[in-house]
Amino acid sequence: MSDAESVIEGDTLEVAVPSDPLAGHPATAYFWGHVAGSGRVVRSEASITDSERRRCERLEVVTTDEHAAQVLAAIVGGNVDHETTSREYAHDTSITRTEDEYTLSIDEDSEELLGRTSALSLPVDGRGNYRFGAFSSHDRELLRGLLEGCGTICFKSSSGTVGISFVHDDRTLLEATQELLADCPIDTAVSELSATSSGGYWFGVDDAAVPEFGTWLYEGCEATGLFAPSRRRKLERSIAQADSYGE
Repeated sequence: MSDAESVIEGDTLEVAVPSDPLAGHPATAYFWGHVAGSGRVVRSEASITDSERRRCERLEVVTTDEHAAQVLAAIVGGNVDHETTSREYAHDTSITRTEDEYTLSIDEDSEELLGRTSALSLPVDGRGNYRFGAFSSHDRELLRGLLEGCGTICFKSSSGTVGISFVHDDRTLLEATQELLADCPIDTAVSELSATSSGGYWFGVDDAAVPEFGTWLYEGCEATGLFAPSRRRKLERSIAQADSYGE
């Protein structure tokens, strides 16, 4: 991967990408936000010969938006697979939802997996803490990737407000996300971390802060293409519903 613009097939959008996948850049910030929010390392056995097997690793990033999946692939390469899945709702496991999922798979053989020798070389330090310092100048794209990776958006009909929450099994990641929100230029108060019924954790953005925060988060995103159109539409539609609530 070099300093260039990757063209998304079937579209005129071009995404600028840096040579170093961990360098401070809007595209890498967006990508690693998605990786932290919905990425996982998958290990599988692959045959080389009849008598020899080796262990392979790959990085998978899941999104429900096809455009976002193609953008992530344009940034780092890899293959995108599509399937329809049903899963439990994080806040209430009695509710299931069916949706399209697009999985970006990056094999270990792909340019030594983003220039690193192992899929485990994610942006974390030796203690396993997330290190997002390289993306401090691109907090908008990083937070956008995190929201699209592990965030939820809903219109609350009972109060006429919009809810944004972040849900993940990794408490440390959510704590790091809270710190990012505290440092962003928009006054974005958040709730304390709570346990979900599925065994993970979640926190919410204060409803009063959502309209300004959401507008800032997606401001200018069309110029770079670093966003999930379906997620932005849902946020904008929910904010519009809140604005017209009670009229």
